[in-house]
Amino acid sequence: MSRRSRAEVREIPGDSRFESLLVHKFINNLMMGGRKATAEKIFYQAVDLVEERSGQDGLTVFTQALNNAKPAVEVKSRRVGGATYQVPVEVRPERRNALAVKWLISFARKRNERSMAERLAQELMAASRNEGATVKKKDETHRMAEANKAFAHYRW
Repeated sequence: MSRRSRAEVREIPGDSRFESLLVHKFINNLMMGGRKATAEKIFYQAVDLVEERSGQDGLTVFTQALNNAKPAVEVKSRRVGGATYQVPVEVRPERRNALAVKWLISFARKRNERSMAERLAQELMAASRNEGATVKKKDETHRMAEANKAFAHYRW
C-alpha cells in the first residue's frame, strides 16, 4: 500500500474556440517545445480543412476519429516465475483518450503531406472513417490482447 496520497486532478479549462477539454488536451499533446500558439494554429487549420473537404462539422469528425482510435484492451508484460507473459488488461478511460491522442498525432507526423495541418486533417478524416494507421494500430492492439487471452488469469 502506498504511503503517498493520490495526486489531485486539476481542472483544465477548455480551448478558446470550441470550449472542449478534449481539444485542449489534444493541442497540448500536439505542442512541441512550448509553442502552444503554433499548435493551436495547426489544429484549427486542420479542423477547417476537414470541414472544407468532408462537408461535415470539424469537431464531430475529430470526436468520431478519437472514438474510433480508442483501444478497449491492451497487453502489459507480467513476469511470473522467470517467464514473461503478455497479459491482456482493460484500458482505463483516461488512458484510452491519451493513447488515441498520442497515436493520432504520431501517425499524422509520419504522413507525407506538405504541412502538419494537412497531415493531421487527413489522419483525422481517415480515422473517422475507420481507416488509416491509427485505427490499424488500435486493431493490432486488440488482436494482441485476443491472442494472449489465455494469460488473463495473471491479471493483477
